[in-house]
Amino acid sequence: MNINSKVLALKYRPQTFDDLIGQEVVAETIINSIKANKIPNAYLFTGIRGIGKTTTARIIAKALNCLKGINNLCKDNFCENCKAISNSSHIDVLEMDAASKTGVDDVRDLIEFSRYGPTSANYKIFIIDEVHMLSKQAFNALLKTLEEPPEYLKFIFATTEIKKIPITVVSRCQRFDLSRIKSFELFEFIKKIKEKENGKVTDEALKLIVKISEGSVRDALSLLDRALLSLDKDQELDLNSAQKIFGYFDKSKLIDLFELILMGKETKVINIYRKIYDQGIEPKVFINDFLELLYYFKNINSLTLESTNFSLNDEEFSKIKDLSNQVDTKVLILFWQFAISSLDELDIVSNQHLSIEMFLIRLMHLNSIKSNNEAEQAEVEMNSVDSVKNTESASSAKIINQIKNISQEEKIKPEVQTEIKAEHKSNINSFEKLIEICTKKKEIKLKYELEKNVNLVKFEKNRIEISFNESLDKDFVKDLSSKLFEWTEERWIITFSKLKGQISVKDKQKNVKKELIDEVKNSKIFKNIIDNFPDAELVDVDLINKGADDD
Repeated sequence: MNINSKVLALKYRPQTFDDLIGQEVVAETIINSIKANKIPNAYLFTGIRGIGKTTTARIIAKALNCLKGINNLCKDNFCENCKAISNSSHIDVLEMDAASKTGVDDVRDLIEFSRYGPTSANYKIFIIDEVHMLSKQAFNALLKTLEEPPEYLKFIFATTEIKKIPITVVSRCQRFDLSRIKSFELFEFIKKIKEKENGKVTDEALKLIVKISEGSVRDALSLLDRALLSLDKDQELDLNSAQKIFGYFDKSKLIDLFELILMGKETKVINIYRKIYDQGIEPKVFINDFLELLYYFKNINSLTLESTNFSLNDEEFSKIKDLSNQVDTKVLILFWQFAISSLDELDIVSNQHLSIEMFLIRLMHLNSIKSNNEAEQAEVEMNSVDSVKNTESASSAKIINQIKNISQEEKIKPEVQTEIKAEHKSNINSFEKLIEICTKKKEIKLKYELEKNVNLVKFEKNRIEISFNESLDKDFVKDLSSKLFEWTEERWIITFSKLKGQISVKDKQKNVKKELIDEVKNSKIFKNIIDNFPDAELVDVDLINKGADDD
């Protein structure tokens, strides 16, 4: 195959350690170990796609088998061994795709093949790509050979899912975590490739390619290949053309959209979003870009233009910096929570486009909240949604009712609340005091929920943070908020937390009872009773007798 007809990802695949980008530390460590003749039985490379795992494996195979030796490795004019390994045709270097050969029989054939020494190289090398795809039995079959292979045998594994590999296998390998390629390095690399290919691409378009590739060299080269093939020879690929080709939209439009949201310009916001949507932008891509923008608004004062990894240009960076001074941090955090919630919502609704429009409308109404008290109420609603979502056994109906009840509680009118003021104001300064008041006021159902189904996380003045189990009544928040206002004449914030919190009151009582029973069972009196009545069984202990003398 003519090298010029290859795709760029194959045409410019690194052939030596010097060609690798972004993995200098790994390359230096491997070279030093080979020079010192401290070669591990097996290498394990892990990292995201397209950063050089399999490529590095081949380069190691060349370094171990190069006819010129480790101190004079082939650079340009490859020896027969290096040339054969580059073409995947060397008889002593076997490459196996574990995604297609996952069974124990495949590994047994490999081990059987390993019994014979190399024919024309120093080492027989097995390169296994996507090694995490091997079955449990296949991994077990490898263990003994990995630990004590013949002198001439080396394994090189590559994976994107290190957690799926048994720890017994990982511990027998020398592990290398390959890092994502830094944006600046990747930009310089593809710029050189563009020049070699005589392509006409602006730096802004190349920066977009770097952003989309997320640190993957292969992705960046594939995108560059696609971009160069999309245009005529005399036409230059600029940022606008690149955005259309790759399905990305101008970030400045998203910043304008955000500014209009803060101003509450609903019609203009929807019109801008529809223009973005007409460009073919996926709703999930839009939400993720919106989340990225929120991050920049929150942290812009601690960032530099370079640290944004080419996501922003000079003008966009300056505009975000100016606007960020006009936005309250609480609003940004609430926006973030609503955006995360909307990502889950996209998997439920049939028309994702309409869901995004409603998401933007909700943000405008959320931003209109002025008082801190109302902002905290909105935070309660958001935390409640998150908490209910994270309860695996909660049904969809329960989620809807929970949100509905909390929303109803927030909308209780002041004039209605003033009608239910208590004659005597109660001082509730602890969770125990709250349960005591419930008992005194004969709120049995509320007392039961607090003792049985609620785990206290934090109790502060006019604020209670709790977690709950699946048995919690759907009207609990509404009932408790109403009663607290009635008893204390003050508004309380009930927040659902993802933290586990303390054990419930009922569980505490059970633990105390169990401790008492165990204490009595260890007493002399009980032991005397058991000696005289072997069939006797201790069923319960009266709590008021805790102070009784065991003797």
